[in-house]
Amino acid sequence: MNLTRLSMHVEFKGPIVVEAGGMQNIRVEKYSINGHLSIHYGDCELEDAKHAHHDIGSTHVGKHHLAKRHDDWNNNRPTRFVWLPPQDIMSGGCLHAVANGALVGTSAPVKVVRRKLRKRKSFGDVADPEGPWFDGVKYLQQKQPDSVFVAQVKSKSIGIIGAGMAGLMTAYLLDSVGMKNWRILEASQRTGGRVRTSYLNRTKPEDYQYQEMGPMRFPTHIKYVGANETLEIQDHKMVFQLADSLNAMNKNNKSLSVDFIPFIESSPNQPANTPFRRVDGTVPGEAEVAMNPALAHNLSATYSNPKEVVQGTAEYIKWLGLDKGRMKDMATNIFKAHKQAIKDGLFDYSEAMYLREVLHKDLNITDQIASTGDYTPAWPYEWVYFSATTWKTIDKGLSRLPAAFAPFIRNKIRYGTPITELKFNQDTQKITAFWRNRSSDPFTSSKPSSQEFDYAVVAAPFSKVRLWRLPPYSSLLTRAINTLNYVQACKVALHYRTRFWEHLPKPIFGGCGTSNIPGIHSICYPSYQLNRTGPGAVLGSYVSGVAARSWGALSPAEHAGRVHRAMIETHGDVARTQFTGQYDRVCWENEENAAGAWCNPVVGQEELYLPAYYQTEFNTVFVGEHTSFTHAWIFSALESAVRGTTQLLLDMGLVDEAKEVTNVWMARWMSM
Repeated sequence: MNLTRLSMHVEFKGPIVVEAGGMQNIRVEKYSINGHLSIHYGDCELEDAKHAHHDIGSTHVGKHHLAKRHDDWNNNRPTRFVWLPPQDIMSGGCLHAVANGALVGTSAPVKVVRRKLRKRKSFGDVADPEGPWFDGVKYLQQKQPDSVFVAQVKSKSIGIIGAGMAGLMTAYLLDSVGMKNWRILEASQRTGGRVRTSYLNRTKPEDYQYQEMGPMRFPTHIKYVGANETLEIQDHKMVFQLADSLNAMNKNNKSLSVDFIPFIESSPNQPANTPFRRVDGTVPGEAEVAMNPALAHNLSATYSNPKEVVQGTAEYIKWLGLDKGRMKDMATNIFKAHKQAIKDGLFDYSEAMYLREVLHKDLNITDQIASTGDYTPAWPYEWVYFSATTWKTIDKGLSRLPAAFAPFIRNKIRYGTPITELKFNQDTQKITAFWRNRSSDPFTSSKPSSQEFDYAVVAAPFSKVRLWRLPPYSSLLTRAINTLNYVQACKVALHYRTRFWEHLPKPIFGGCGTSNIPGIHSICYPSYQLNRTGPGAVLGSYVSGVAARSWGALSPAEHAGRVHRAMIETHGDVARTQFTGQYDRVCWENEENAAGAWCNPVVGQEELYLPAYYQTEFNTVFVGEHTSFTHAWIFSALESAVRGTTQLLLDMGLVDEAKEVTNVWMARWMSM
């Protein structure tokens, strides 16, 4: 049946250029239609909607009772729709608006450009959990056509739970595309999450007496010795990009600026991991041990079969295949490298599992190479990071990064809101966050405080989320929340009257040495203000894993006291006389608002759970480093926020905004 041609009540904004196999927002002018509205694509002289090349979607608008779902739009009439042009779309056709069986609008001819296929195999139902990154077209294709046909308005309310780097970045990204109705709920009284700089003795950042109790630095380059070749590590550039954006937003206000300085990862005189001591009883440095092999640890006194240990280690490293080619792939595009690692089976085994199940090493040899308690996948991205020969850190402390958001989030963050429940209302399609005030008696049943949102972006770690009452999320997402593994890590920073370590007979300028003193592990010296006078601070101990759990059981004072004595053993009596008595101790598993240092998936968890984060269930999107391809790095949190924000915008049908976020923040990895 031919369409009745009425006066054109719907006017399409143009010109319209679409990408075959891509995604597009269709924008229309104000219109007065009431009832059923559908949009089709086909010949510009289309006479019957049945003969359209394809149907785009349909909805009810205006005064029709089913149009109430569009109550945020003026007169219940949306002006933006979502279109997923198929690969076989013809060029030169037109969009047609049909209302109640009549043609009410036709666009100008549409120009079609061909999407350059990415060099990858097809993605899964939502997005490929293996990489290279979140695929928005596939994400929309797996939804019911009309569920995202109508783009929502930008006034929708967004609750961001957690003011760590993922939460702050999400707010920044939403705001950048005109989504202004967001609020942050933060359990603590500070921003930054696990980014925490300790300014010892109540000093200020400009006093340069600080140490990092969370992340410390960013790898930038790998310089190959004896070769004229340098690899740039691309992913951490997102941190520098964010700093530039924040500095521009803050108009380069020096009190808020985020500036980078070199971080010294290794220095010649930093303490060596050796049981031997100098004549004066202090610990030799790395350069001394390198010059005198007699000071090195005697492997034959430790290992039952040194030859078997060396052989097993070499075979494992060979299997990882960390040659220059793979190192370059990981440094260039961490997402494609992640996909290749899954293809190569690196996620199927931990080091200990590979030694036992593939190389058939006995338990004793396996345990000497890699603890039999090791269940971390052999995903070697951190090998690449720690192969870096140049690093950067933030001048005056990494806490300067979250602090730079302060003017931006002012009046849009509520502190002291430890969430206890998320509740979804099927009738209103809204989600409410509940929390108990810190001042509440924990034994009372007083009514909790709450705030309702259209969507929630949860940027809190699963180590905390698993304690909340939650909507009935899918089995996969529920298992991820309840079981994803986290690591314990402890740091102790000590404050001294002078930077004595820089004035020893063998001075130490920066670097992180490794100690053989029980439980101390790493000792890190400041990379800033080298060879200056005045007080300073040292990270006297940085330990993670099983040992950190033992340290975490001690009181902060007892822990710091043991580290203080280890510093005296390492450097001599000067460490005793110069100690001010000021210290800070953080064991992240014991921190109320963290309950873990960073996510450390065991074998099977990462590739299994990643797809769950790419689904929006009950208007909830999950972000945070635990939802990323990599973990424990600020980049991981930022990347997760870009993915989560893109996912949220696509759920709302805001394709143009999703494209903008992706192009600005992920372009360097997009093979278009």
